[in-house]
Amino acid sequence: MNKILIAGLGAGALVALGAVAPANAAEDAAMLSVLHGVPDLTVDVYVDDELTLDDFAPGDLAGPLELPAGTYSVAITASDAADASDPAIGPVDLTLEAGGNYTAVAHLDVEGNPTATLFTNDVSEIPAGQGRLTVRHVAAAPAVDVLAGGEAVVSGLENPREATLDLPAGTVSASIAAAGTTEPVLGPADVEVAEGTLTIAYAWGSLDDGNLALAVQTVAGMHSSPDGVPAGSAGLVATNSPEQQMRLWAAIGFGALAMLALAVVGVRRIATAKAER
Repeated sequence: MNKILIAGLGAGALVALGAVAPANAAEDAAMLSVLHGVPDLTVDVYVDDELTLDDFAPGDLAGPLELPAGTYSVAITASDAADASDPAIGPVDLTLEAGGNYTAVAHLDVEGNPTATLFTNDVSEIPAGQGRLTVRHVAAAPAVDVLAGGEAVVSGLENPREATLDLPAGTVSASIAAAGTTEPVLGPADVEVAEGTLTIAYAWGSLDDGNLALAVQTVAGMHSSPDGVPAGSAGLVATNSPEQQMRLWAAIGFGALAMLALAVVGVRRIATAKAER
């Protein structure tokens, strides 16, 4: 049994979660990270009826792990469950495809109910001198605006959607406000956007409960040819033009909560391999 604790997040805190991971996993494997963004809900994860992850707590990030492609049978229970006989979700058979880079997020929907979203991380090549910033709304809150310099750079971002932009490497000072307003409900906070790196900022928690938090994940290794010069301090342009508009994707399926189990399967396999040496 393995417990993965990368970092705990306090309400409203900005914490870099997880080590920088290469974007180019082996062709026959997938990269998976898991963020637990459901306040006050601790779960256990069973794999093949065995307790694999005990007391996976809010603010924990598992991974990134390089996992072999394959099918996994998982069940998720309350943290005080004696076994997997009465799971909250599952058991289900999940197939992990090779070559993908994912983050599974357990979070609250807009009404405050626990749910999950599987995001596909954009690890395509980034122009020299630039980094990639993705903002993900996974909090129990209405649509929000992302502000830079007091002005909206993306408007009406809803749970559980995301917005992505390539911009000069540097530091972005941003905050989150209710859509159509400029009074921050989270931030402002400085987010470092490194060259050739995907930086993902998550707004999670609950607005009504006053426990909104900001988590940051990074994925490195998308450098292009070194024919550009880093631009130093970066700023978001306050425009919604097609060239600057952040791309939006819908979330994928409630069943992604079971992806929590996949992150720890890799750890268990690594531990088993070491024990057999």
